[in-house]
Amino acid sequence: MAEWLTENQSENLKLSAKIDKVLYSGASEFQKIEVVHSLEYGNMLALDGVFQTSEREEFIYHEMMSHIPLFLHPNPKHVLIIGGGDGGVARECVRHECVESVTMIEIDGKVVELAKEYLPSIADAMIRKDPKLTVTIGDGIGYVADCENKFDVIIVDCSDPIGPGEGLFTEEFYANTYKALKEDGLFVQQTESPMMHQPLVEKVFGYVANHFPITRLYTAYIPIYPTGMHCFTMGSKKYDPLTWEANRKQGFATKYYNDDIQKAAFALPNFVKDYLIKK
Repeated sequence: MAEWLTENQSENLKLSAKIDKVLYSGASEFQKIEVVHSLEYGNMLALDGVFQTSEREEFIYHEMMSHIPLFLHPNPKHVLIIGGGDGGVARECVRHECVESVTMIEIDGKVVELAKEYLPSIADAMIRKDPKLTVTIGDGIGYVADCENKFDVIIVDCSDPIGPGEGLFTEEFYANTYKALKEDGLFVQQTESPMMHQPLVEKVFGYVANHFPITRLYTAYIPIYPTGMHCFTMGSKKYDPLTWEANRKQGFATKYYNDDIQKAAFALPNFVKDYLIKK
């Protein structure tokens, strides 16, 4: 008999997925982890009761996290991923011919282990041990603090700002991120729903703007996330996505991302502009 996996997205809103199999349910040192098979989305990963990714729709999030910053930068060679334990961002980053190295720092090794076992299409680059990719289990916050002028692009693929992800939403972290980037580097971080998490979005945007000369927000529509409307905050030292022109051909197939979306993703609805304009 099928059951339901439910995420409490707010005090007044829940999202449920009908499931027919629990593939894993347990706890790591850091968080509760569930992997289930859902009838709508295939295998799904949830951390501390929060939906993270699923086989059916994961390409939206992972392509938008990866290709928006990597195509904005004209020649990204060295990429850092903080978090990203399911492997989806790493999978997309190594596809760029100009990228020479992808360093992934994930705090929870259990997530990596389970992704390889139950989400192989997402964890592809980790499973086949892509030569560009180095995966380290450790503290991304501390790693960034010890770096200087090292990376062209940093992608912060983190969970919600609670538990192990909380320190990734502080002004100190963004100051260290700026320092870890090369002189023309840029970074992007997932920053929740602009509809449901306005205080967080506004706060992070302000923190990033305190350190980066170019701070932008972009959106994508991700079915399993709160309201389906998700946003990403970018800090860039040199390249402005609002004046972007294609600098190289894509060279590989994508399911969601394209040149038009590269530009259109930064066109914000008025209600978001209204609360960011003061920043």
